[in-house]
Amino acid sequence: GHDGGTGASPLSSIQSAGVPWEIGLAETQQTLLKNDLRSRIVVQTDGQLKTGRDVAIAACLGADEFGFSTAPLIATGCIMMRACHLNTCPVGIATQDPELRRRFKGTPEHVVNFFFFVAEELRGIMASLGVRSLDDLIGRTDLLEVDDAIDHWKARGVDLTHILHFPVVPEGAVRRRIKPPPPVLDDHLDWELLRRAELAVAHKQPVQIDIPIRNVNRCVGGVLSSRIAREHGADGLPTDTIQVHLRGSAGQSFGGWLAPGVSFTLHGDTNDYAGKGLSGGTLAVMPPDDVTYRAEENVIIGNTVLYGATSGRAFFRGMAGERFAVRNSGAHAVVEGVGDHGCEYMTGGRVVVLGATGRNFAAGMSGGLAFVLDEHGEFRGKVNGAMLDQLEELTADDAAQARALIEEHLRRTGSPVAKRVLDSWQELLPRFVKVFPTDYKRVLAEQAAAAQEIAA
Repeated sequence: GHDGGTGASPLSSIQSAGVPWEIGLAETQQTLLKNDLRSRIVVQTDGQLKTGRDVAIAACLGADEFGFSTAPLIATGCIMMRACHLNTCPVGIATQDPELRRRFKGTPEHVVNFFFFVAEELRGIMASLGVRSLDDLIGRTDLLEVDDAIDHWKARGVDLTHILHFPVVPEGAVRRRIKPPPPVLDDHLDWELLRRAELAVAHKQPVQIDIPIRNVNRCVGGVLSSRIAREHGADGLPTDTIQVHLRGSAGQSFGGWLAPGVSFTLHGDTNDYAGKGLSGGTLAVMPPDDVTYRAEENVIIGNTVLYGATSGRAFFRGMAGERFAVRNSGAHAVVEGVGDHGCEYMTGGRVVVLGATGRNFAAGMSGGLAFVLDEHGEFRGKVNGAMLDQLEELTADDAAQARALIEEHLRRTGSPVAKRVLDSWQELLPRFVKVFPTDYKRVLAEQAAAAQEIAA
């Protein structure tokens, strides 16, 4: 925000968003110093940096790294038409039009030459300050002074005291990053999973694992899936080769990028981002066996579940938070209720909702199908307004898909909701509403027509 931003930004964002990088950088540096964290964190700043002087000021305020965008872009020939989002860039930079792309005259040498000038100016400033290296300049707010000679109406009343302030810290406190942060993967739960699943990963031998989990265990399944992908590629392992039963409360991104052949069954609950990037694996989440509450009336998984999932299946015996299946592009899922913005920006896959939804359902949804059980006739008031003309009844094929997913939901989670729906299938089937995006419908029709032509 503030000074930076692309030509594609909305005018309201350009005019009204963000703060100067000097303020954000100064606050960040001072806070890190006060909490003895500066030595292990890289601080980067950007936002209309153009000269060596800008770099020197940013370094004095505490930056380790400096982001340049607009100036190098101009060095390659950009003329700031601010039409990046229109595909009409007259100098051939922000466009896919081959005719316009031919106009691009920029070269890497133009950018390199620009940075040589920036570096040379910075060297001159550092020499005048008696500083040998950029590392020695970082955090030296004592080298910055307010210029009393500036006489401009915009500068009147501006107080830079807090920006140039250096907090009270022990003598010799480090002002820049000198060491990496503490390792975060050394105690990862996946190392234990890999040890127990060694034969399965190496030789595809089925294995079952029972293991506790806590909310400090984040992205469980990610390292395991990486190892499987390294050994067997995107195809992974045969279905349910590695079956993991976990008990407890899972941390963020439970089952992230879970690979084909791995199934996680959690008796407990999860934090946000469960199933993020799901890549062929299977997730099932249900309450512990001894609970007395009704799972379908309680939230069992957090927000932004199945974010960016590409394939696989997920079954949640209980309600989800907000933005369920956001940007899902291929996973199939069953859930017993969702919060606001369900299926947001979804582009593929299938989602069955056996309960109520929050407001703004299917906002920006351009693909995939959602089957929502609307027992109380409230769904049309909850769906995004732009999607109201894209609601349909289920076809016979839709019903078969939905029923198959609900049957698996019952098998994997023991859901009483799934059992009730299956027992009353013919009665409840008319109450299902299908969200069928127009663009997705058109693509399917084109594919069907092409297949018929090939068959003919």
